[in-house]
Order: sequence, then C-alpha cells, then structure tokens
Amino acid sequence: MPARKLYFEGLRVGDELPALAKAPIDRVQLSRYAGASGDFNPVHVDEVYAKSVGMPSVYAPGMLVMGMLGQLVSDWARGGQLRRYHVRFIKMVWPGDTIVCKGRVSDRHGEGGRYFVEVELWAENQRGELVMKGNSTIQLFYSLEDENRQRSGQSPIVVDVPRESLLNASAAQGGEDDEDRSAATSGSKKAPTQKPAAKTATAPAAPGAAAAKKAKK
Repeated sequence: MPARKLYFEGLRVGDELPALAKAPIDRVQLSRYAGASGDFNPVHVDEVYAKSVGMPSVYAPGMLVMGMLGQLVSDWARGGQLRRYHVRFIKMVWPGDTIVCKGRVSDRHGEGGRYFVEVELWAENQRGELVMKGNSTIQLFYSLEDENRQRSGQSPIVVDVPRESLLNASAAQGGEDDEDRSAATSGSKKAPTQKPAAKTATAPAAPGAAAAKKAKK
C-alpha cells in the first residue's frame, strides 16, 4: 500500500498532529546517540563526570529531543518538503523522562501555485512540563491532481489562499475578553514575567521529503 500523503487542500489552521510518545530515555540510548552523532560530551554519558560538574546525573543532548520533534514532522508531512525547522530548548531531559511530541497547524497560505503550512511544535515530559518548543514550514502540493499535473510536467494548480493564522483567529475571538480583563486589572500591579533560559537551533532546509536531520550539538 502506498504511503499516505498530505495535501494542502485538506488542512485547516488548528489541525493537530498525532502525538508521538517516545520510550523513556535511558543511558543506553544516550550512549548510542553519542556514537551516532559523534557528540561524546561526557555530561551525557559519564555519570561520574556529570556529578563532578554539579549535575545530578547525565542528561540528554538537546539535539536528541530535536530529532524526536523532527520525527513527528516527517511522519506527518509525507509527500511534503521541509523548508524550515527551528527549535528552542526549554528544560533539561533526564534518564527516565518520557517525551511526548505534539504539534498543530498554526498558519496556511498559498500563491502562484506554491502552498505552505506553518506548524507549531512542542515536546513535554511525563509531568506535562515543556522541554522544547519550535516551528517548521512545510511546502505541499495543493491536491493529488496538482501533484499528478506537476509530475507530468504540466503547470501547477493555482489557487490564491490568503494567509490564515491561528494567532489572528485567537486574537479575533479573545480580543474583547482581553480588553475586559485589562480594564478590570488596570489598578493592580503585575508581577514581571520571567522567561526561562533557553537555547535555539535551526536545521537546514531539506530538499526532499520532510525529514529532520540530527545535527551535532
């Protein structure tokens, strides 16, 4: 049976990707990842060294979790082309943690026969804590007919699709409520919002089917 393919016409802003739950992280996996990636930083594989620098134990490389999110995208966007993949590291992942990768379509637009969806991505541990967040851009055929036309050398199907954004939709629905809340709390002092320290990484665009290539940390 041929692999399922994803087409632009069937996607809507807010559509959720099927969650991807990974087996609990263990030290064997960390050693295997070090060998596969060439990243032999001892904080990921040497328990004694990790504790000597103040860590409770070894911990998972951020790129390992990035690869898991990349798997979520590649499994979902079959037949698409990954144009951009960017992540932000939020929280450390330790042996025994179970990672669940999630995502949803946050934006869609098309013009001149080229169609794109933006996907919001995030990963949580078994306690529901956010450990990574990111986003990606996927280029898709408009439909099966569009794919067949282009593969036979014909011009693509052209449908101009105005940009649809999940953020814009949320703002339109909640704008009035936000104003009410703002008016109600205008006399109270708000506590400053603290952002967690985080690192970011961006994978290069892939020319073929959507796939996230693991990068060296």
